[in-house]
Amino acid sequence: MMRLWISYLQLVELFVSSLVHMLYGFYIFSSAVAGDLSQALNEYFHKVNNVNVEVREEISKPNQANDLPPIVLRLGALSYFAGAEKKDERVLVPDLGSLTSIYDRARELFYYLKGGQVDYGEEHSKACGHSQFGRIYEQGHYPEWDEDHPIHFVGHSAGAQVIRVLQQMLADKAFKGYENTSENWVLSVTSLSGAFNGTTRTYADGMLPEDGRTLKPICLLQLCRIGVIIYDWFDISWLKNYYNFGFDHYNMSWRKMGIWGLVDCLLGNAGPFASGDWILPDLTIQGSIRLNYHIRTFPNTYYFSYATKRTTKIMGVKVPSSILGIHPLLFIRVLQMCQWRFPPDVPPPYKGYRDEDWQDNDGALNTISMTHPRLPIEHPNCLVEKESDCQPLQPGIWYYKYVEGDHILFIINRERAGVQFDVIYDSIFQRCRKHVFRKKLPTMPNEINH
Repeated sequence: MMRLWISYLQLVELFVSSLVHMLYGFYIFSSAVAGDLSQALNEYFHKVNNVNVEVREEISKPNQANDLPPIVLRLGALSYFAGAEKKDERVLVPDLGSLTSIYDRARELFYYLKGGQVDYGEEHSKACGHSQFGRIYEQGHYPEWDEDHPIHFVGHSAGAQVIRVLQQMLADKAFKGYENTSENWVLSVTSLSGAFNGTTRTYADGMLPEDGRTLKPICLLQLCRIGVIIYDWFDISWLKNYYNFGFDHYNMSWRKMGIWGLVDCLLGNAGPFASGDWILPDLTIQGSIRLNYHIRTFPNTYYFSYATKRTTKIMGVKVPSSILGIHPLLFIRVLQMCQWRFPPDVPPPYKGYRDEDWQDNDGALNTISMTHPRLPIEHPNCLVEKESDCQPLQPGIWYYKYVEGDHILFIINRERAGVQFDVIYDSIFQRCRKHVFRKKLPTMPNEINH
């Protein structure tokens, strides 16, 4: 009887979690469509009524801003950063796959900036069963990128880890035909709710705690897997323009694999979910440790991270810190992560693991994971209470700051964060522009003599 009751509760939890994710997906999709319609209408009426004004504004823009190192906001689909990119004149917002592995995204980000055809590497491609070459960027978004023209990177969630992997690839000279790359191509890294050390959310959603690679037979991630495979198989171009999971290099379209290829993927015999070459295994604690073994913090790069949390302790129990302050789609996730415990019959993911260390969270990631890389070896770090106390910043150290907020407070919807949105992004761009240049400070846009 007890087993039946537990099974019933698990099915209820699966249904609720699935509903929450479907609502969130619809929220993102509808926001994108509404935004596109609004932009199209604004552009149409602006062209009709203000043709001459628009031309003059274009001519009057100062080109000296092009001398500034660009700021790359990692993860940019569907106005991901809610317009924050408009706060600076030199901001690039790449649109990479949302479910592809951290390795694949790092490769894609390099070619997005330098230009050319994405090369995932022969060995990796064979091991994972996908094409070695992917999307072609006829013109790189910053082709002059090198040690003399470095870049500031800003990443949210898994995007922060993508930047770290890319920097390590640059240090290892891992891009064929680019033998002069180095870690110094990255001037600074800023992380917003970055997934440096994994998250227990992956286990709650269906990854097996035993290995951090395999999915449970019945779980939320299995539903996600099936949905993604079918979505990519139908390959509806206008839908993928709004949301692309990033698996085009797996050739899962009906045109390329046919019906039997679809069956093979659904049965788990082929595709990214069979090879483990997707984002969730990278976000388990074990997967993050595997990645972090090979990633260094470099002495000439500046690092800053914002760690979010929406939990508090009441009578010794961790619970969500607010009802109205947490996005409705994340409230139940915050509560689930507060209550999640590593199974007692499963070896812990690392020596010294304690459940209580991982209870603070923002609905997607554990707060302990966001501050700085700490597994398997803790990197140099410094807690920031007041930013004025740690000036000037020193390279090679992870400065981190705690922020009260859920995982999507500073993305998608600007109005939710209110003034705090501007405070965070203004401080990020100011830090990039004024505090972390290795060489002579360039002229700021507001200092240009007209």
